[in-house]
Amino acid sequence: MNEEIEFTLEEAKEGMQNALHHLEKEIQKLRAGKASPQMLEGVKIDYYGVMTAIDQTANISSPDARQIIVQPWDKSVLGLIEKAIQAANLGFNPKNEGEILRIVVPPLTEERRRDLVKKARAEAENAKISIRNIRRNANETAKNLKKDGIPEDEVEKLESDIQKATDEFISKVDKILDIKEKDIMTV
Repeated sequence: MNEEIEFTLEEAKEGMQNALHHLEKEIQKLRAGKASPQMLEGVKIDYYGVMTAIDQTANISSPDARQIIVQPWDKSVLGLIEKAIQAANLGFNPKNEGEILRIVVPPLTEERRRDLVKKARAEAENAKISIRNIRRNANETAKNLKKDGIPEDEVEKLESDIQKATDEFISKVDKILDIKEKDIMTV
């Protein structure tokens, strides 16, 4: 098989894998009723003039399914972390206990669960769109290879392999979404 063809296929698969990883990261942020340190991912504070993720300024743990404990290494930023969590509008209110922040994660209402499922579906659809765009770009590259003199049957095999990879990754997106939907809707 031609090196250009292999490169095109590998590049497409790598892009699709990246879309899948991005989906997994985004879906992890969606709260499914159980407390987890990932819920605070993306929350930043102004730490000595630099916007810094709170997980780089504090120890974040989840001792049980209903709590998150944030223990800053520098006690002077406790108030900043508390304000940042409130400003992030994540649906919970941290309780300042002097040395730590205790966040009690409230149980999800049915309406909130449905909203989270909608968000999960939107993230999954974005991943599918990314995968389809990668397929389209790879197919355009394949057509250009045909113009460059690569045999037609090799280009057709490449297009077929690109479609198989697309179907495989879209199937993985659907599986991830199904698991997350069940996780969110389980009381």
